[in-house]
Amino acid sequence: MEAVCITGIGATTPLGHSYEAIADALIAGRSATRLLVEEQAGQQVKSITSLVDEVPLAPGYDAAAWSARPKLERMALWSVGAALRDAQLYDRRQQLRIGLVVGQASEWYRHWRHDHASGGNRVCQPELDGQTLASIIQSELQIFGPSSSVGAACASANYAFALARRWVELGIVDVCIAGSSEIACPITRANFANLRALSRRFDAPERAARPFDLERDGFVMGEGAAMFVLERTSSARRRGVRNYAQIAGFGASSDASHMIIPCEDPQPAAAAMRAALADAQVEPSDLGYVNAHATGTPVGDRAEARALGMVLGPHKMRTPVSSTKSMTGHLVSAAAAVEAIACIAALDRQLIPPTINLDQPDPDCDILHVPGRAIAHKVDVALSNSFGFGGSNTSLVLRKAC
Repeated sequence: MEAVCITGIGATTPLGHSYEAIADALIAGRSATRLLVEEQAGQQVKSITSLVDEVPLAPGYDAAAWSARPKLERMALWSVGAALRDAQLYDRRQQLRIGLVVGQASEWYRHWRHDHASGGNRVCQPELDGQTLASIIQSELQIFGPSSSVGAACASANYAFALARRWVELGIVDVCIAGSSEIACPITRANFANLRALSRRFDAPERAARPFDLERDGFVMGEGAAMFVLERTSSARRRGVRNYAQIAGFGASSDASHMIIPCEDPQPAAAAMRAALADAQVEPSDLGYVNAHATGTPVGDRAEARALGMVLGPHKMRTPVSSTKSMTGHLVSAAAAVEAIACIAALDRQLIPPTINLDQPDPDCDILHVPGRAIAHKVDVALSNSFGFGGSNTSLVLRKAC
């Protein structure tokens, strides 16, 4: 089948609100994590987060009405609109079959917060909760193609890429938007804190996210959105628009193990990576960069490093690996979307974004790290891992645009 490429990127993240701004920040090794102190039930509650301070006003919206919208919606709408404009398709959106595949995030929070503000106490009642985020995007932006929501925790956006790519390949749509939006809401942070998955390095929040480091103590939750326009390479060439990268391969597997704890057997995660490489028809030796899922949890980072060792084999110490969650925090359902930007930056600039705060690499994470600072390296093919809770493993292969 004909290659499918990315021709539009729209994003709002703690590191910026455009591809160029986010890529600059990632290459510079800039941390977006900070300490947040909130009043909850009469108590001061601390957390370390990576937040979007202000979502840009989307063109055509009234400022007051825009700010009144739930933040999750604003991030998604801004990113989809920006991606369509970047691909020079915004003004043609009603004439094209534009598909939409959105990773499902904390959508229930949109409804809970309104109910809570009015004195209610419900968490989720599907019969009352109305539109999904995907349907809101479609109705607001008048996008008439097929749509789907994908719920696979941290792997959601990679699944969105895979489904969107297939729709384009099969001719079901002219172009397809893929991505996700996530919000670091108080309940979600509390849930992860109760699971003891979050860092408690409150004295140095900018250094709390430290994947692969010997002293890592959990992840930092982040928020944001990233959306991408996918279309056939021939269509992009004919229209004369930018081709950021080719969606070359996808692989997935399941641990069939624990709901929370990564599987000790590296085989399932390795199987996802191998499937992605096979789909892209590339060898491990072709990889110039791996963006690791590595969140900064003691068990998860070690398990992924073992799986990478199995896949890379003799090329393990020649293939740079980094985790940009050290800068952005863990965007959960939107993680794979933002980390695709990191891979595109590596392909585009031939620079590997670093893992910051990596002062003492864990000996059990024996891979070629990029600690502290970006390095120059030839990258024609990049692999992005995103492993979700429940053992949902995904790998995405991106190839440099020709």
